[in-house]
Amino acid sequence: MRSDDADPVDTRLGVRLAELRAEHGWSLGELADRSGVSRSTLSRAERAEISPTASLLNRLCAVYGRTMSQLLSEVEAEPAPVLRAADQPVWQDRASGFVRRSVSPPHSALRGELVEGRLSPGADIAYDRPPVTGLEQHIWVLEGALDVTAQDTEHHLGAGDCLRMRVWGPTRFRCAAPDGVRYLLAVVRP
Repeated sequence: MRSDDADPVDTRLGVRLAELRAEHGWSLGELADRSGVSRSTLSRAERAEISPTASLLNRLCAVYGRTMSQLLSEVEAEPAPVLRAADQPVWQDRASGFVRRSVSPPHSALRGELVEGRLSPGADIAYDRPPVTGLEQHIWVLEGALDVTAQDTEHHLGAGDCLRMRVWGPTRFRCAAPDGVRYLLAVVRP
């Protein structure tokens, strides 16, 4: 049963995750085997008993073949072509210190999107796989410093630096600044 104080986005996200699993005809056990996430964690996320982490959502996005922005946009209302700053959806992974703002108006037919990311000092997020294999990412650091590891190569990015990469395997994002880091992520689906 959903908690009365559950975040409304987490509640809608839980419903959408349950719908996706049902659309594929998978049991919780089958999804656990495909994603590497425990059945109990999957069940709690679907019931909005927990707020899913970025790492958990990344694993599920990989199984479902969609980006995190696509998944999160599916739990929002149909967007207009202009998304005002005050209306841009913000999602937080409180456990890791990651805040994600969807800057682009989401649209399922488009391949590109812009995301603002913020990591608090000391934040370190590891993704074991891309949500979509071959995903193109452009990471432009706006404030602070960010260490990005992809394909066993670490890139240290300072303010103004931009990294372009295709994501084929595990990646890691670490805040390398004492006051946190703010960056723009341009994502292009293959």
